[in-house]
Amino acid sequence: MTSTAYAIAASVTDPEMPMLTLEDLGVLRDVREQGSEVVVTITPTYSGCPAMATMRDDLVHRLSDAGFDARVDVALSPAWSSDWITERGRNALRAHGLSVPGPMPPRSGPVSLDLMPTWRDISCPRCGSASVDLVSEFGATACKALYRCADCLEPFEHVKEI
Repeated sequence: MTSTAYAIAASVTDPEMPMLTLEDLGVLRDVREQGSEVVVTITPTYSGCPAMATMRDDLVHRLSDAGFDARVDVALSPAWSSDWITERGRNALRAHGLSVPGPMPPRSGPVSLDLMPTWRDISCPRCGSASVDLVSEFGATACKALYRCADCLEPFEHVKEI
């Protein structure tokens, strides 16, 4: 039962980036049997992510449609990291013209808040040029930044390192 439930949960897509499954995004943390129900644990990509309610609803509906009594729990610790995006997920982002997040530097203790634009070592996902300009620190969703390539002039979104 759990392997079937896991396969169903792993195939649910992110509502904001539907080229990614919840498994590929790294938010799917666990699928387990607890008595007669299947309990799915997910971790939000960031505090206040508006897609969490839709992820939960999509998981419950898909599992219920397959005959499972499902519940979704949210785990806040450990905090999600963009490092959890799978290689398959990174390839899907690239294939859809998004710039993928780089590795997160190791951190301990409080994280300082810098209100200046974040410098990122990225290249255009369309032509590969490193000559890119930040247009907005926020793209279509808060977890993406908007850039423009200075060479091919195409705009593109970058999935932020978190």
